[in-house]
Amino acid sequence: MLDALKRECVRASFFLLGRSALAYPELARRAVSEGHTVAHHTFSHPLLDRMPPGAAEAEIDRGFAAVDATLHGRSGRVPHTPFFRFPGFASSPVLLDRLERRGIVVFGADLWASDWDPMSPRQQLQLVVGRVEANRGGIVLFHDTKRQTAAILPAFLRFLKSGGYRVVHVVAASP
Repeated sequence: MLDALKRECVRASFFLLGRSALAYPELARRAVSEGHTVAHHTFSHPLLDRMPPGAAEAEIDRGFAAVDATLHGRSGRVPHTPFFRFPGFASSPVLLDRLERRGIVVFGADLWASDWDPMSPRQQLQLVVGRVEANRGGIVLFHDTKRQTAAILPAFLRFLKSGGYRVVHVVAASP
């Protein structure tokens, strides 16, 4: 995916699991060095609304710490990039309130590629293009761990450019 983004001169936002940052530190660092935003997505991807709030917040913090230690050599109460996405969008009012009080912005998505479902790259491209056209744009959720997503990304980015859509790169405000 990074190669495709680079070829098409596009920067993206990656919501990275802490365990993935620890397992693939070079890939995480490459994303940052190529100008992408690397944000947070817990340590191990549990559905947080099914956990006690304290345990869920500890899972979030463990993810913050792993990503920030990998990318910046240190971590703190507020992550370097204060952006977060709930796995499965499974939030709770308590967790949303706790993150807001810490100055962490929670992201969602307007549409998704359904790339967790088995399908061919062609089927996925048709699906996501149809959703973008029907919605007239929006935040699109892809999973960078899926082969069919990596396969369709160049064609999808070309579709966006030819259709007059803009890819918006989200970055944290400077301190």
